[in-house]
Amino acid sequence: MDSESKKEVLQSQPRILEINDDFSLIKRFIEGDESTFKTLVHRHKEKVRNIIYLTVSRTEFVDDIAQEVFITLYKNLKHFRFESQFTTWLYRITVNKCKDHLRKMRIRSVFVPVKETEGYNHINDNIDVSEIVHKSINKLPEKLRTPLLLKDIEGFSYQEIADTIQCEVGTVKSRIFRAREGLRNLLKPYEEDLRD
Repeated sequence: MDSESKKEVLQSQPRILEINDDFSLIKRFIEGDESTFKTLVHRHKEKVRNIIYLTVSRTEFVDDIAQEVFITLYKNLKHFRFESQFTTWLYRITVNKCKDHLRKMRIRSVFVPVKETEGYNHINDNIDVSEIVHKSINKLPEKLRTPLLLKDIEGFSYQEIADTIQCEVGTVKSRIFRAREGLRNLLKPYEEDLRD
């Protein structure tokens, strides 16, 4: 079999088998097939958007942060080492972009006074239970909130969370425990409403 025939066999055969595998898509991207990037984005964009929304909790920022995540991914995908799951790497980029955004917002809030109506201090009678819980979660410190959301909302394992936020599994468990305790305390004033 000549080299041209071998090349045709190799190109036609793996494409069918590889389409569902992130590593294979990344390898093809590194080899120059940039169309595979669109497949990766399509496959993971909703999970990324969900993590952003749960972390930042403002819908108007989700698209911009998601775009930053995928631009960063595009620029760095050729440096992916295949040592961990692709999703762990992608979610770490996502969490870091969320942290960057929250840091910028904190700095901006020092210079721009926040209107009382935009704050999370007042809850009117018409707000539903999920909104009360969501706002309470947002009051938790970021280092407790992120592992809690990844575990209880996204269903990540302790190891996946540890890989994503780059700390020990024991630290993850401790932070989630403290986050749940903190959330329980924040929700105490709404105990009656939450029972209904």
